[in-house]
Amino acid sequence: MSVKAFILVDTSPGKAREVATKLRQVAGISSAHAVTGPHDIIAVAEASDVSALGELVVHKIQSVPGVNRSLTSIVAD
Repeated sequence: MSVKAFILVDTSPGKAREVATKLRQVAGISSAHAVTGPHDIIAVAEASDVSALGELVVHKIQSVPGVNRSLTSIVAD
């Protein structure tokens, strides 16, 4: 069973669009959009399990230049 999550990303000032473009190129990210509000980007990710999702977040998302912080919310339904 796969795991789907919404990932809220905070970026360095002025980097939201650039980071969203880079995130859309990451395997496992189905969409990433710069948004208004308390976070800069909302991304949708899918992985085979929670462990793989963690790897995606830590090694693929948080390592993108311009990403300062992320908050992952796993879909429960």
